[in-house]
Amino acid sequence: MSAPEPNAAASLRLPMRFGVKYWAPPLAVAVLIIGLWYFVSYIFLDPSRSYLLPPPHEVLAAYWDPAFGPDMFVALWNTARVALTGLLIAIALGVSWAITMNQATWVERSLYPYAVILQTIPILALVPLIGFWFGFDFTARVIVTILIALFPMVSNTLFGLKSVEKGHMELFALQHAGAWVMLRKLQLPAALPAMFTGMRISAGLAVVGAIVGDFFFQRGTPGVGALIAKFQARLNAEPLFASILLASVFGIVVFWFFGWLAKRVIGRWHGPI
Repeated sequence: MSAPEPNAAASLRLPMRFGVKYWAPPLAVAVLIIGLWYFVSYIFLDPSRSYLLPPPHEVLAAYWDPAFGPDMFVALWNTARVALTGLLIAIALGVSWAITMNQATWVERSLYPYAVILQTIPILALVPLIGFWFGFDFTARVIVTILIALFPMVSNTLFGLKSVEKGHMELFALQHAGAWVMLRKLQLPAALPAMFTGMRISAGLAVVGAIVGDFFFQRGTPGVGALIAKFQARLNAEPLFASILLASVFGIVVFWFFGWLAKRVIGRWHGPI
């Protein structure tokens, strides 16, 4: 009996991937975390200090509380607009920056140090200046998001562009391919796995950047960060934890989307990334 073809073998493994063995470990960890959460809330903490960690069901109930729920979902929409706008701009700038540096060694030596400086600048120290220059609403928050999410796109795209095998480059050169043809048909396709890795990292950082902007720019449209600051000041523990969980779930969804997109774009010819 002949061995199954690679595609057939992959199709046989597909159900197993989405079966019990795939989901059981993370679900077990989730159950353990929830159990530990209840233990700390009801056993470890003194009743007078229970506001420090309300039990999970009380946190979830805040989503349906008319006093908190609508505000949280509106704030999530405002934060999502900032995060996605900043992420898309960071992706475009990062890819363009990396392509520019990849054209010549002297260009990379001239520009890459500033990408590193951008990564090491304490963004929280710049936030007051950004608010002073650009106001305290959508534009300023998008700028904060871009500054936080940009470097992974620059570094990962540049790494991908430079990972092309030397033999492939020489083959294109033998065919008298120009720089644009080589970039479009060889370097960018080869860089796609690294670029999608950068997108997933930047996606999580974009959510963080949007919440940081919300937290500090509270004069404009309120986002999740502004709600977190408000609930913290008022010691509203349940909606505070609910807001944090809502932002975390949004970050996971954005991260998962780019993982799914990577599989759709390069999954047939490249291994898992």
